This record gives sequence, structure tokens and C-alpha cells, in this order.
Amino acid sequence: MGGSMNAISLRNLSVSYGDTRVVEDLSLDIAESECFGLVGESGSGKSTVLGAITGLVADWTGDISLFGKPRGKAIDRSFAALCQMVFQDPYGSLHPRQTVDAVLSEPLAIHGVGDADERVPEMMAACGLDPPFRFRLPHQLSGGQRQRVAIARALMLKPKILLLDEPTSALDVSVQAEILNLLKRLRREQKLTYILVTHDLAVVSFLCDRLAVMRQGRILEVTGVEALKTNSMTHTYSRELIARSTTRVTA
Repeated sequence: MGGSMNAISLRNLSVSYGDTRVVEDLSLDIAESECFGLVGESGSGKSTVLGAITGLVADWTGDISLFGKPRGKAIDRSFAALCQMVFQDPYGSLHPRQTVDAVLSEPLAIHGVGDADERVPEMMAACGLDPPFRFRLPHQLSGGQRQRVAIARALMLKPKILLLDEPTSALDVSVQAEILNLLKRLRREQKLTYILVTHDLAVVSFLCDRLAVMRQGRILEVTGVEALKTNSMTHTYSRELIARSTTRVTA
């Protein structure tokens, strides 16, 4: 499990959109190098939790800290180097007129990191992208290749934490498995901590160590992934969620 330090600590996190409270008094600790799943129906607040951690959602109260360092409300460069997000739609998150090289070099340029010529090919290789892809545009890539580029971009600053928002749900089933295997390998090789938001419990079963079931902005229960595989969750709602899951969860 890595060190004893928590990679992510959330204390009494509440998030509102206008008058609507979407996350309610949520507290959670995620250990270094753990993969933690947030599951629940649409509107349960799971993606909003990621938004608050990354700074995409500003209207939150409570405490967010990464490796013991409190996260302020302002956009913080040192934070970006520590924690990055991978979005659901790899096409929407890549600029259509930027080559793979430009996409991957951009975070380095913004943060004044000078070794793009070394780091771009290195990260492409780590994410299973062959050298010829470097100067292609997003429309010349498949969905799986685009998501590999998005993952490579998130890793360019060598962060310790990746926030994964439905990272495979826009992909074909055959490609989903490839991307999940890639994420599993990267986590091991780069000692990454993941928070994975998904409605697909089979993905949680494959990638995660623990999970939290969310409903209406609150955590109902936190459990080890074994409880998911053996359908021994304690909360009735959690068991209903598993029963309704489209893909059967297997060990």
C-alpha cells in the first residue's frame, strides 16, 4: 500500500451549484498508491468531488489536502504538478488542430519544464503510443489512441495523483480493456494514486482496492473491493446498485 501518508484527505466537503447542494459533508481518506472508486447513479455528486479536488469547481467548503498540504481555492501551479485529471471524452479534451507532440509538450511549456524532446517520446512509449503518432492530429487517431494521449498528457508533469472521470465509458468494449490494463500498469510503474469515478462496477472490480457508494451527495458506505465481488455490501442501496449494474462483476 505504499507509505502511511494519505495521498488525499477530504474533510466535511460540501459543494453547491447556486442554491443546490450536490455534495454534503463528505469526509474521506485515500492512501498513497491506492486506487479508490467513487460509484453511484448520475447526479450522486461523484464527478463534483473530482471537480472540487482539481479546482474546476470553486464553490466548496470544508478541507481538501493532498499529501498533507491543504488545497486553496486559487489555481495553483504546484498543485497541477501533483494532481491531474483524465476526462471521459478523449475527443473533447484534445484540441483538434494540435498534434500529439503539441498536446504533450504544452504542460511542460506552461510549467517551464525544458526536457520535452526526452519526455514526450518517453511518455508516449509508457502509454503504448508508437513514435509515428507524435505528429498526428486527434482526428487521425482512434478513440483508444486519443485516450492514451489524454493519459500521457496528464502524466507529463509526473504527478502523484490521477483523477479518472469515467475514463473508458466513451470507448468500445474491446478498447476499454486495453485502457484499463494500461491504467493498472501505469499505477504500478509510477506509484500513482487514483480516484476513479464510474458507473461501471466491473471497472471498479478490476482496478480498485476500495470504493465508496454515493447517493444524493453523501457517502453511504466505504468498503473493500472484495465486498463488491462477493456482493456483501452492507447497505441495501449498494446491493441494489450492484444488482442493476449492466456488466456482471467478477473477481
